Amino acid sequence: MLTIKNLDFNFENSPVKVIANRNCPEIKLAGLTVGPFEEGNEYEVRYWIARELVKSGIARFRAEERLDSTKLYKIQWKERVQKIGQITKLPENFYPKLRRYLKELKETASKKPEKMREYEKVIQLTRDIVNSRLKKIVSLASAPAQTEQILRNLTEEERFLYDRLYKLISEWRTQIIEYEEEGEE
Repeated sequence: MLTIKNLDFNFENSPVKVIANRNCPEIKLAGLTVGPFEEGNEYEVRYWIARELVKSGIARFRAEERLDSTKLYKIQWKERVQKIGQITKLPENFYPKLRRYLKELKETASKKPEKMREYEKVIQLTRDIVNSRLKKIVSLASAPAQTEQILRNLTEEERFLYDRLYKLISEWRTQIIEYEEEGEE
């Protein structure tokens, strides 16, 4: 069964691009070899490897690979201007990147209290985006079956939720209508 945990595992193992901060020889990890890295060059590695390369200062994520408050403000604005029946396309791997960005901000804010306000603003932005999309997903799931054209803008996490809600609402609706018909006889 598809779960957020499974999707997160898939994200951890998905390819991302990093830029080498410095030269580094080949690194051997449990049956896996990465590198060598040459300063300034771009490399594609699995996310979990990239995270370790970044932690050790060997590389940095490409700007496109990261979320930040500016990107979140743009997403929030797009969500607010869309009609209830329309849903915008989010950046690829939005939710896994969002969870990691929030975790990183929270850790930074715990060490640097001056960053707490930024963290709180990003939490509010996140809530606005999630609540807006949730309302749209519930609306879509409550309506007759949607076309793939409408559903293609849902992330995997959202599609999982939509499918479950649609099934639950359809079953509930059927039970209500069948009950009503049985009572009339």
